[in-house]
Amino acid sequence: MPAGVPLVSSPADRFDRIASDAVAHVEHRWREQLADVEFAVDLVPAADDEDAVDDEIESAGVALARVFPAEGSTAAHIVLYRKPIELRAHDITDLEDLVHDVVVQIVADFLGLDPEIVDPGFDGEDDAP
Repeated sequence: MPAGVPLVSSPADRFDRIASDAVAHVEHRWREQLADVEFAVDLVPAADDEDAVDDEIESAGVALARVFPAEGSTAAHIVLYRKPIELRAHDITDLEDLVHDVVVQIVADFLGLDPEIVDPGFDGEDDAP
């Protein structure tokens, strides 16, 4: 298919769509608490971000998502790291489940809640990062 035809999407576009859907699902219920939070996707964690921090979801020592707290006039950011998440997924369904779980877990950490409270349908036991 030629570029620009809806059937063609890059892995980055596919991931962005999956992440956007997962964020929208959580934001629907927590709109007020997340009103000043910006969500983003980066390819990988920055090289200087190797140390584990409290506000991070990681797997095998690699960050999958991180909260960057608000500082001054800068809003809090929640960043998902595309490559580390993609490398842990076996197929597209697994990727969708994993992204959802990571978003729920990082939002739960940010809000200081259990993931099951953030999303009552959360079941991260089988495919937790």
